[in-house]
Amino acid sequence: MQFFWAFVVGGAICVVGQLLMDVLRLTPAHTMSTLVVAGAVIDGIVIGNKSLYERFIEFAGAGATVPITSFGNSLVHGALAELKTNGAIGIITGIFEVTSAGISAAIIFSFLAALVFKPQG
Repeated sequence: MQFFWAFVVGGAICVVGQLLMDVLRLTPAHTMSTLVVAGAVIDGIVIGNKSLYERFIEFAGAGATVPITSFGNSLVHGALAELKTNGAIGIITGIFEVTSAGISAAIIFSFLAALVFKPQG
């Protein structure tokens, strides 16, 4: 059942992104930014002792951690965690501490893809 909900939730997030591009005519960059901000806002909503996005991850698993909304969640989650331990400077360092592996991987694999494939334009 866990695989089913991960598939449904991940697919639903992708459907929302596709609708933003098709119905609202947003560019892919605007759609991506909207989904990142949505993930960040949802992580900022705290119910009890857990954020709404943490509860969402518990329910959907990879369906909530793989899409781009999870990047916004990671940004806010890292910033808030470091804010509690290091104060205001933790906001900046927390963002990079949690997301540095993903950003580094994106840069490295983009560079490797540019070496292998001929870019157009």
